[in-house]
Amino acid sequence: MQWEVRKVEARDDHTLVLTFEDGERKLFDMKPYLDGGVFRELKDIEMFKTVRVCFSSVALANDVDFDPEALYDLGLPLKD
Repeated sequence: MQWEVRKVEARDDHTLVLTFEDGERKLFDMKPYLDGGVFRELKDIEMFKTVRVCFSSVALANDVDFDPEALYDLGLPLKD
């Protein structure tokens, strides 16, 4: 199944709260990725908070984007 991100919120602890088209809400922790390649720029919390929904996934001002399936599969379910 192909997942589509409908809403994203960046938190100060380098996590993303994602809402998908099926209504599922997930928490995705970016901290494990911040030491590699283009993700290093996201250590800057202001850059991290430029995250936005772009097509069916999320993207940031430095042109980093994410696979929506990975966000869904690796995200932790959130209870309302």
